[in-house]
Amino acid sequence: MNTQDFQMLSSLVKERSGLILTEDKIYLLESRLVPLARRRGLNTLEDLVGELRRTNDEKLKEDITEAMTTNETFFFRDNKPFDIFKENILPHLLQARTGKKTLRIWNAACSTGQEPYSLAMLLKEEAAKLSGWRVEILATDISNEVLEKAKAGLYSQFEVQRGLPIQLLIKYFQQMGEMWQIDSSIRAMVKFEKLNLLDNLARVGHFDVVFCRNVLIYFDNETKSKVLNQMQNILANDGALFLGGAETVLGICDGLRPVSGLKGVYTPAENGVLAAS
Repeated sequence: MNTQDFQMLSSLVKERSGLILTEDKIYLLESRLVPLARRRGLNTLEDLVGELRRTNDEKLKEDITEAMTTNETFFFRDNKPFDIFKENILPHLLQARTGKKTLRIWNAACSTGQEPYSLAMLLKEEAAKLSGWRVEILATDISNEVLEKAKAGLYSQFEVQRGLPIQLLIKYFQQMGEMWQIDSSIRAMVKFEKLNLLDNLARVGHFDVVFCRNVLIYFDNETKSKVLNQMQNILANDGALFLGGAETVLGICDGLRPVSGLKGVYTPAENGVLAAS
């Protein structure tokens, strides 16, 4: 791929999603976009770029962005964040929200749905403690394709074997041929919407907990700062923001601070009262 073609694609993807593509990621462009080219009756990535130059087709731009922003995910990924949510964050919120009995959780960049469904199953297992509560889980992604898969809640044998405890598979999934579908009661707990993290995030409302894991690593610091500052503004004073293990707010967003003792968890710096229990 020549430099001009690479720059055109990388600029398009950054402008539309915030994703930074460096020249050592050309292999990623090829693996993600050559199948897209072939679906359009084109033979090579160069043909795809040529089509984009000729037509400036909005649908093609959207398809390229979706192909490049689909990230790997699996059930209960890394385990520890879910343990922290269950053992530290949820007990605090149950006590602090006793009066209004509402809990709002946002899973940003949810991909094909394994992470928000993991949270839903975890909360379902805690149903006795949440009796009489209104719990909302909003899951968003930039890609229509992954959102449709997430809404269906239909996963392959390989996908349910990655991170999902066997007892939860038996309890909350039904086998459908070679696939497994998550129970309708779990699907009903999650609302899926299309959302670009570069947009105005205020429209999704305020949240007690935000999961935005393994997303910011693909952004430059300026974009990270913009996204984190918006998340701070919609996070409750004692709310929790979960980031990925390689991500941090330090030096990027002064409005958030790490929660002592809880790796990967952040809370508003000024008024945050959340502390490790």
